[in-house]
Amino acid sequence: MFNWFRKKKAYFAHPTAVVDKGAQVAPGCRIWHFSHIMEGAVLGEGCNIGQNVVISPQVTLGRNCKVQNNVSVYTGVTCGDNVFLGPSCVFTNVINPRSAVNRKSEYLKTHVGNGASIGANATIVCGHNIGEYAFIGAGAVVVEDIPPYALVVGNPSRQIGWMSRMGARLEFRNEVAQCPLSGEKYILKGGRVEILK
Repeated sequence: MFNWFRKKKAYFAHPTAVVDKGAQVAPGCRIWHFSHIMEGAVLGEGCNIGQNVVISPQVTLGRNCKVQNNVSVYTGVTCGDNVFLGPSCVFTNVINPRSAVNRKSEYLKTHVGNGASIGANATIVCGHNIGEYAFIGAGAVVVEDIPPYALVVGNPSRQIGWMSRMGARLEFRNEVAQCPLSGEKYILKGGRVEILK
């Protein structure tokens, strides 16, 4: 007998996408052409996974993450809520890879904080964390921890400023800046930025 009332999935996956059994995909997610969500991966509500993306085992994406085309998120990476991973950005998970040497037990962890953005073709060397709302410029190569709200560019990456939650450059005067888009105010003390509440 046909089951005319089969349960509809709470997320969308293009027919060419592969979602392994054991992957956890929350409601509202969209997974596009030729992407692979592997067993043990966790996607929070409302994530958008572009074309030709791989989300590896034990990777966690928070709510409303946007992963653009041609990104591989390898085991060891976790992302908070509202993270943007730009086209073809790269994560590593081993410092000294060799094809003939199995280093799965040596994977280093990388965490991308809430609201952070990683630009197109940027490379994040494993073992370095990206602070919340940090902004990694296109093509940057991150080889150290990045503080919250920092704007970094180049190879190796260097910090050139600070960004607001809305993605506007902050100009500090007397240790205070205001986002031109939202009006939110920020304070800079001891080399760290915090939002004024």
